[in-house]
Amino acid sequence: MTLDRLAPAIFVLLWSTGWVMAKYAGIYADPLTFLVLRYLLATLLFTGFCLATGAAWPKTWAAAGHAVISGIFLHGLYLGAVWWAIGQGVPAAISGIIAGLQPLMTAAVAPALIGENLSGQQKLGLILGFLGIALAVVPKVMAIDTGATPIHLFPVIINVLGMAAVTYGTLYQKRHLQDGDIRSTATLQYIGALIVTVPLAFLLEEMRVVWSVQLFAALGWAVLGLSMGAIALLLYLIRRGQVSRAASLIYLVPPLAAVQAWLFFDEALTLPMIAGTVIAVTGVYLTNRKTVPAPYKKRRAEPAVFSSLDA
Repeated sequence: MTLDRLAPAIFVLLWSTGWVMAKYAGIYADPLTFLVLRYLLATLLFTGFCLATGAAWPKTWAAAGHAVISGIFLHGLYLGAVWWAIGQGVPAAISGIIAGLQPLMTAAVAPALIGENLSGQQKLGLILGFLGIALAVVPKVMAIDTGATPIHLFPVIINVLGMAAVTYGTLYQKRHLQDGDIRSTATLQYIGALIVTVPLAFLLEEMRVVWSVQLFAALGWAVLGLSMGAIALLLYLIRRGQVSRAASLIYLVPPLAAVQAWLFFDEALTLPMIAGTVIAVTGVYLTNRKTVPAPYKKRRAEPAVFSSLDA
């Protein structure tokens, strides 16, 4: 089996590990503090990568500003909200299921913001997706899930707001960043992430860091495996014209994250979570199933994948 066939699946598998990494990293550092370290390292490494490979930088301040602003939403506010929520007790599996809101939210607001109309199939997918996520999350919050540990509502709300941030960032990027070198864009996005994450870490956390081999291992995976490894795979997929195949696998991320949380942290896979995930996955599949001509499909798929690289 060639890399062309494996790359989309590897990309989605890498992406799905982000929620387990958020839980693991929280053992050794406050969530936002860890993200500051991660973004700083990613910015330095990406800058070196751009210089070494001759990446083209934006030609105008406006273009650079668009990249920075998109990074504020796509990485800073999105990951900041998700990681903080997990640090406050939201299970990684539940957070991964909530992540299913991102493509659903994007499809829901696209008609109003960028004039993309939804088909009947996509509307059905939206309804199923939101119902499935509600079925998975509400029993946990209401403490009516047999054998489950209740979670507080406020971190769940913050997690959902993180999905709203990445949704806006996706549409912002689609509107303002259709062109440009993806390598330099990624670098500027991490700078944007630092702009918002550093003050939030100072305000909300004690900035606890336990310097250890485990911390550096977590940073290594978060930066090299997720921030850079996923980018490298994306560049390969774009070059080979395989981005749409990766986008078609997006519906596998919530169940993958839930299974990993169960394997590594013994998080319970309750019946409402399983049923809700199946319904939500069906909804996301219907919402993202393409029914338009091929050239338009390709153009729509690429920004959606790139916008949610990190987790």
